[in-house]
Amino acid sequence: RIIEFNSLVIGALVRECGGSPIIFDIVPDHQESILKALHEAFDSGADVIIINAGSSAGSKDYTVHVVSEMGEVLVHGVAMMPGKPTLLGVVGDRPIIGNPGYAVSSTISFDQFVRPLLCTLQGLPSPPAKTIAVQPTRDIPSKVGTEEFLRVNIGKVGHRYVATPLSRAAGSVTTLTRAEGILRIPAMSEGLIQGKTVTAELLVEEQELLNTVVVIGSHDITIDILGDEIRASGRNIRISSGNVGSLGGLLALRKGSCHMSGSHLLDAQTGEYNIPFIRKYVKGLDVSVFHLVLREQGLIVTKGNPKGIRGIEDLSRKDVAFVNRQAGSGTRVLLDYKLGLLDMSPQLIRGFAHEEYTHMNVAVAVLSGAADCGMGIFAAARALDLDFVPIVQEQYDLIVPTLMLDAPHIKGVLETIRSKHFRERVRSLGGYDPSLSGELFAEMKGG
Repeated sequence: RIIEFNSLVIGALVRECGGSPIIFDIVPDHQESILKALHEAFDSGADVIIINAGSSAGSKDYTVHVVSEMGEVLVHGVAMMPGKPTLLGVVGDRPIIGNPGYAVSSTISFDQFVRPLLCTLQGLPSPPAKTIAVQPTRDIPSKVGTEEFLRVNIGKVGHRYVATPLSRAAGSVTTLTRAEGILRIPAMSEGLIQGKTVTAELLVEEQELLNTVVVIGSHDITIDILGDEIRASGRNIRISSGNVGSLGGLLALRKGSCHMSGSHLLDAQTGEYNIPFIRKYVKGLDVSVFHLVLREQGLIVTKGNPKGIRGIEDLSRKDVAFVNRQAGSGTRVLLDYKLGLLDMSPQLIRGFAHEEYTHMNVAVAVLSGAADCGMGIFAAARALDLDFVPIVQEQYDLIVPTLMLDAPHIKGVLETIRSKHFRERVRSLGGYDPSLSGELFAEMKGG
């Protein structure tokens, strides 16, 4: 069963547009039931009728058939993403909109079709979108032939605004609350180029962007907790996190695309974390390295560990399917290091090319049965009630340009990770040692 909340969101959006929503009870996926409900909606005197979900073209999606029976389907399927299954029709003199069921698709469809319609019916012009010039923090490929509405985090780094893409999943509800803006990628474009200025539609006031701290680099659950703790403390600071791997974070730091980089890169020659890589990839920039956590890395395995996986050497077994992290991530560097110690070829590992960008995505792949195991942190395994085979305790640091340390929002972040409550929350996740969180680990000159 899925909790239905689209009606609450759509109802609130209707009120925002000056309308009065009438929300009917949930209707089973039966054509006759939907037809009866549509007749009731038509008889209610509503000026516009929105059918929530069921607008696709699947065997059990009846919206198009019901609208065709009562009136006329004008459009079924729109060249936009998310929101492609949107249906537009007319019954008598009443406009009918078949809204997609996925939350993000539903909201985008409302903004593009229902909002301007409600304004027109009230004799009002559609309010112009507030826009701002931004630079993407990474290349963003897009599908030619479909206009894409990509939700992004936006923050001001130096004298420019940078935009970090959020999840593209049509059902990714968290992007509705986390996003500060939307990038519209034209239908005939292959995507956006990192660092090239484009226009973003703002979802918040521009003033809020000044207090957004952009963190790019390795994924860690404690970054999400950091955002929660900052909000709970009453500080007017937002955390924008982009999960591109440790190496990608250091490169973003060098290019001035973020305020902080999260990294846990192990140098195979020295056994040192992060420092050798900062020297190599962040040249010409003075940085301060702050300790965030020590954390357990290992193999996330199916509950009960039915394959009896005990370590890296088991990844070469023909009966073991593996899910990997992307190249450039600290977890991938660690795996490559361990494979080198064992003189094991990646070609022996079934699923080595199956890459995910976060620890939780790895855990989900194991939970779903798509893989038997994957490299990740203990906290991700525990969150989904999976088993865990520990491999190593590693160091995860935050790297900050030294010139930014006096900025109030940077100070606020560092004060939060030094707080007792933050450390207690992190420790409660399991697999973390936050006893040195927020302590200055190294100051490095970029000359």
